[in-house]
Amino acid sequence: MSKKFDKLDEVFNVSGEVVSSELEETVDNKSKNKSIKSVESDAIKDYEYVRGNMYSIIEKGQEALNNALDLAQETESARAYEVVGQLIKNVSDSAEKLIDLQKKLKDLEEDNSKKIPTSITNALFVGSTAELSKLLKDKMNTENPK
Repeated sequence: MSKKFDKLDEVFNVSGEVVSSELEETVDNKSKNKSIKSVESDAIKDYEYVRGNMYSIIEKGQEALNNALDLAQETESARAYEVVGQLIKNVSDSAEKLIDLQKKLKDLEEDNSKKIPTSITNALFVGSTAELSKLLKDKMNTENPK
């Protein structure tokens, strides 16, 4: 590099060479990918747990609905039929929530796929603009000889 910056290089204990931070980026990207994967696996576990609970709730609601309907038919009570109507609404709401759960999981997966970077390249140049200009000219001359 330039002789006028040699003293500064010694004082700051740096070299005047271009330094690549590719290794640091690889380590950072791996740790980010691991945390994203753990979040995804947690979301899938939660989805499966909630889905199982929803199935159980719907099945129990249908069973209770059948029993309440039998009771309402036997007693011919207006209140019993009102309870049957409420149970029908609750069971259908639970089934609708199950469908909404699937939509939410799909949205979560789409968001996660958008957040993962495909390629990140950073370069750091330590030096003056004159040195950078000279470096670029040398690079262009080596790639495109006249």
